[in-house]
Amino acid sequence: MDLDYRIVRSPRRKQLTITVERDRSVVVHAPLTATDEAIRRIVDTKRQWLFGKTTHSQKYQSLPHAPGKEVVNGESVSYLGRDYPIEIAETESGGVEFSRRFLVPAAQQVKRREVLRDWYVSRATETILPRVRRYAADLGVEYGEARIVDNRYRWGSCTVKDNVHFNWRLIKAPMFVIDYIIVHELAHLMETNHTPRFWNIVRAKVPHTEKARTWLKEHGQILEEDV
Repeated sequence: MDLDYRIVRSPRRKQLTITVERDRSVVVHAPLTATDEAIRRIVDTKRQWLFGKTTHSQKYQSLPHAPGKEVVNGESVSYLGRDYPIEIAETESGGVEFSRRFLVPAAQQVKRREVLRDWYVSRATETILPRVRRYAADLGVEYGEARIVDNRYRWGSCTVKDNVHFNWRLIKAPMFVIDYIIVHELAHLMETNHTPRFWNIVRAKVPHTEKARTWLKEHGQILEEDV
């Protein structure tokens, strides 16, 4: 059986690693010097493991409900680790407002999902990016640019140009999870691979690393929903 994979080369990378994304795509992170043939041989040695990962039927534990499927009265959506009800009602600002519940203007009926998504993006920008700056200063690292992006199957990434990107859906997660993702990506500016040194860096700044990883394993599907 054929196994499709994407190769991402980086001048900072010294070792080859293979990851399976949450959309079950396979990505090979390789040094610039790695040839396609050498990569193919390594992928072949991992073929059985990769097929197991890409065909696994359940990525996350089942949730008792599926929040955020429809922007209607009585539905709930997540924000900073908690679920809050949606109420369709007029608002003073004419936009989405939040106060222990989400008020979504009835006038935005056709674009309810879009206006709620825009609210999330705005909150992610004002919440996450300042924390990126703070943690970068704590770690003593410099990055090119920090951005909030729309990438459903990646919570964060560090590019070959030392830019750091964070999925706007992270604003649905508890703050300790957000901090973990931020430090995880910034630590890649110091250590490209997930080596013991890398994890030592992360755990030194984020003592609740294991708690955050457990949360992501159990609730990560929340961060793949549109709203």
